[in-house]
Formats: sequence, C-alpha cells, structure tokens
Amino acid sequence: MGDTQKVASKEAWLDTGILIGKYFFNTEYLHYGYWEDGMEVKVDNISAAQEKYADLIASHIPEGTKSILDVGCGVGKLAEKLIGVGYQVDCVSPSPHLSNHARSLLGERSQIFECYFEDIDTTKTYDLILFSESFQYIRMDRSFENAIRLLNPRGHILICDYFTKQTEGKSPIGGGHGLNEFYQTIKNYPIEIGEDIDITKETAPTLDIWDEFLNQIVAPIWGIWGDYFKSNYPRISRVFAWKFKKKLDKKREKYLGKKYNGQSFALFKSYRLLTLSVKD
Repeated sequence: MGDTQKVASKEAWLDTGILIGKYFFNTEYLHYGYWEDGMEVKVDNISAAQEKYADLIASHIPEGTKSILDVGCGVGKLAEKLIGVGYQVDCVSPSPHLSNHARSLLGERSQIFECYFEDIDTTKTYDLILFSESFQYIRMDRSFENAIRLLNPRGHILICDYFTKQTEGKSPIGGGHGLNEFYQTIKNYPIEIGEDIDITKETAPTLDIWDEFLNQIVAPIWGIWGDYFKSNYPRISRVFAWKFKKKLDKKREKYLGKKYNGQSFALFKSYRLLTLSVKD
C-alpha cells in the first residue's frame, strides 16, 4: 500500500475558504476586502469589497509591466482580472484542488506551476512577482532570492499582505511575518522599497464579517450538534469532551470568543501594500 501524502493545514483552510466564500458570501476571491469610506460593512458587500481590493492591486502595478507571476493564485480570480486588462499572467499554486479551479477558469491563457514558490523550476522570467496574501506563507529569504532569480532586469515585486506588529499580548489571529523583521531582512538584498501603504483600516473590517459568520452561523450549529450528541450518545460525548477539552476550549475561545474581529486584527497586525524594485 503506497504512502498517502499529507495535506497541509493551510491548504485545507484555503480549500474550505473557497467553499464558504462561494456559497455564503457569493465570492470566489480568497483575500480580504478593501472597505472604502462609506462602504457599509455587511455580508452583502463582501464581494464588492474584495473586488475593490483587486482593483487596488491592479492600480499599483508599476508602469511598463507586461508579464506577471501570481504567487499563491487561489482559484485564479485575480489572475483572470489582470489578464482581462492586458497582462500576461502565470500562476503558482501548491494546492491541487485550487490549481484545478484555476486551470478551469484560465485555460490556456496562463501557465500554472503546481508547486511551492520555493520549488518552482522554470527558465521563464517576469516583469513583476505578485504576492497577494501569499507572502506570509513563505520564508522571507526564499521569497526574495527566488523573486530576484525570476525577475527581468528592472523588475518589481508587489506584496499585498499583513504583517505582525510588536504589540503586547497574544493575537488570536495567526499569520504574518514580523513587520520589523521584514524591514531588516530586505536590507540584505538589492531591493529598494517604492510604495509602502498601510491599508489596515480598510482591510480590518473583513474580520468583522467573519466574526459575524462564526457567531451567528457556526456557533449555533456547534450548539445544535453538541446537544444532539449529548442526548443520543451521552457516554461517547462525555469521553470526547473530556479527552479533547483543552483543544475544544482553545478553539472555542479563539473563534467564538468575540476576539476574532477587525479591532483585534488592527491591534496586532499591519496590512500593507508594498511595491519593491530590484536595483541595477
């Protein structure tokens, strides 16, 4: 019997995210929304806010860019948008499930490298390497080294992702390289920062939508099935609750403790849009 390759938790969460987004929020984007002033923060607007986020990225692509490598392309929605306005876009996706979605959406218009960015093997080079909420998943040194290798002369890197601030306390929201560490690491490479825009205020409300979903949908379902198993399988329920009490309490506090929201995100995280250029 052959070995079964384990599925990474982050890939499972991304696969779950697309299903939740498609059927609950009417969107296939996997990134945060960009909530402009005056846009009401409600479920009905999540798709529009995510489209604004995609527009923001497109508007900050450096002049002269023709070819783009989209690292961590999700289902290919952002790549499709950029192809639609004239860019040639290839994609990197380590998830077979998401890669299949992207292939169905993009067809022959894009080459999809089904691998981790660190493992990409190609002689192709690009004008821009794009990290849209994928930079946090890759070691920074490997990101910069590979990006430099894959860029054309005078090429650019565009990062739109969140970083962790040095704030007292423990964030209930994981992910993100240290912001100070990022600024220190980049000094080791022939890269200079062009734009560095803080968009935390505009992206944080996305977590308020997620908090509402967790507490109005997930929590009641959790309670319903908890009551069902307690009443129908009391012995198994008691054993399960005892054995996994610490893990269950930790997950319940994290996701259903009214802390997984925009205010908490803004306290511990800094969401930034950065354009970087490789020095001659």
